[in-house]
Amino acid sequence: MDSRLYRHIFPGSVINIQRSSGEGGIDFDDVLTVNPELTEELPAVDVKENLPLQENVIVQKQKCRTSLSKIPAPREAVRGRSRMTVISESQCCLQENEMEVDPRTSTQTRSNLSVPAGRTRASRLICAPEALLTNGNASTEDHLPAAGTTASVSPVRRRTNLVREMEKMKNKREEKRAQMNEIRTKHAQEFDSSCPNWEFARMIKEFRATLDCRPISIADPIEEHRICVCVRKRPLNKQELLKKECDVITVPSKCVLLVHEPKHKVDLTKYLETQAFRFDFSFDESSSNEMVYRFTARPLVETIFEGGKATCFAYGQTGSGKTHTMGGDFSGRVQNASKGIYAFASQDVFLLLNQPRYKSQNLEVYVTFFEIYNGKVFDLLNKKAKLRVLEDGKQQVQVVGLQEKQVHCAEDVFKMIEMGSASRTSGQTFANASSSRSHACFQIILRRRGKLIGKFSLVDLAGNERGADTCSADRQTRMEGAEINKSLLALKECIRALGQNKSHTPFRESKLTQVLRDSFIGTNSRTCMIAMISPGMSSCEYTLNTLRYADRVKELSPHNGGGEAQNQMETENEETLTIGEGSGHNVCLPKDEEEDISPHMSNFCEAMTQISEREEKVVEQLRELRQRMQTEFDYLLRITEQPDYDLETFVSRAKYFIEESSRNFLSVRETLDALRAAMQLEEQASKQMSQQRR
Repeated sequence: MDSRLYRHIFPGSVINIQRSSGEGGIDFDDVLTVNPELTEELPAVDVKENLPLQENVIVQKQKCRTSLSKIPAPREAVRGRSRMTVISESQCCLQENEMEVDPRTSTQTRSNLSVPAGRTRASRLICAPEALLTNGNASTEDHLPAAGTTASVSPVRRRTNLVREMEKMKNKREEKRAQMNEIRTKHAQEFDSSCPNWEFARMIKEFRATLDCRPISIADPIEEHRICVCVRKRPLNKQELLKKECDVITVPSKCVLLVHEPKHKVDLTKYLETQAFRFDFSFDESSSNEMVYRFTARPLVETIFEGGKATCFAYGQTGSGKTHTMGGDFSGRVQNASKGIYAFASQDVFLLLNQPRYKSQNLEVYVTFFEIYNGKVFDLLNKKAKLRVLEDGKQQVQVVGLQEKQVHCAEDVFKMIEMGSASRTSGQTFANASSSRSHACFQIILRRRGKLIGKFSLVDLAGNERGADTCSADRQTRMEGAEINKSLLALKECIRALGQNKSHTPFRESKLTQVLRDSFIGTNSRTCMIAMISPGMSSCEYTLNTLRYADRVKELSPHNGGGEAQNQMETENEETLTIGEGSGHNVCLPKDEEEDISPHMSNFCEAMTQISEREEKVVEQLRELRQRMQTEFDYLLRITEQPDYDLETFVSRAKYFIEESSRNFLSVRETLDALRAAMQLEEQASKQMSQQRR
């Protein structure tokens, strides 16, 4: 028989019943399972006694017709007959029963003929389809109740595939939820669930479990490099521990360092992107200052006794531990100067000085301590006096007025370090309330009867920053950040030129490289850079910037045994942007890997260059004007003290002096106007960059 679609509309639900050949109909137990609201009891329909007798009879007939139409016929009566025959005979019986009812019969008697009002909707739904839905190709006795049984008894029914699949899906969902809850409970027990990034911490812990970590030890041999680049990871500080920061740095060996950068997929699934870096040495959080010094600065000490120049830099973001490494341990705000690389290098210098091969050379030890702040040099051992950096006739850079203090033992050096560190310029940054905002350079100088023999420069660099972190600050902070980044880039280029034996070293790009020019030239010059990094997840971006900078100084592949740089260093056009051509010295900007150099950034850097140049120019003009005026004033006044001075000569000389001074003052005013215009350009570019990042 062809498929037939029966549509039954129930209160609150619409159900389509499909009946096809060779397959049973939908089981109403399954329908009730899917639609539990159908099992609710219907309120009893009472006949209103105040209705007229004729209206009561009509109501009773309708109730009786509705009830009797759902009572199935006996099995013997419908066996072998079609569905339409059964329905017709049922309707005839209903009509005969209706005709037998006497209109004069009482309401109570007629009510007994109808279906009791207490019957539920479910009982009606179950009874009705038993008489109506039969399989056209099968016997009706498989679907109709047996003779002698009541309509409430249901035969064994087959469950439909739809309901079975729904139950399977429901069971699978419940099992999956139970498994996920069990896993979360287990992980929560292993990790502190109050930690905001405990899932990343778990993934990092599982990754570290697969590694065979062999960090550097004090017994490892010391390797000598002309350019040594290493990295040091500091432990989590108190603030990071209070915030329950996640450690994203792993040091599996003495040369390799891994950064587990947290990432999110499009569907917000968390995962780690691990990046590997290779350096000459890698120090984990358990390494002390003594161990770091042993592999980095100690091999350079003997260089200065052989007539060479050595330089050691501590580079990194603000709050990464540069001052702690170079200057010494901190106990609160008090620094122990005897536990830093400054002090360790001084102790080794005096140890070598007392050895027989150097003791007879009559060498004297001097120290200097100065800082470079905002392109200006200040003497930290002479009341922070401002110094001038000039080139002499032999193209040698001289720091005019820098005082050299002679020392006779390591204790004298400690006192100089403490004195200079107390005078160093500091300021508040995003990472540290009292951060060093200048490059501090501590130099150990060997002389023989006044002649320079060797020089060891130990530099604690200012914290590197992104332009995005300073563009919204005040002008002073913006100028600090611009000068710091400019000098760091120039330093990188000078070190790379030293490693490649280039004929040209771009030391004029900043005051830092200009002062340290003699450390980047000559065959007997050696350099070491210690990149300091913070392990917290919140510092991950800054850590990657620091590592990329150090990696470009000396490129080593993380996938093999290393050696020197595998590729030639890229040209300036690939990494830098030169601004201010023809201005005397250009500003080179590092190309950020994550964002292109915008026109606003170019304008900002150009304005910073103009501010620096014009500031120096106006200061120099005022200095010269003061010197000239003071000399001329003294001469004119000295003439008037003579009893027979020539008044005509005095008037002519004084008039000429006034006119010349006026021209000089106008020149100074023009320079000041140009300086103000550059400041306005810098302010405008800074605001545009801030709006662009919002």
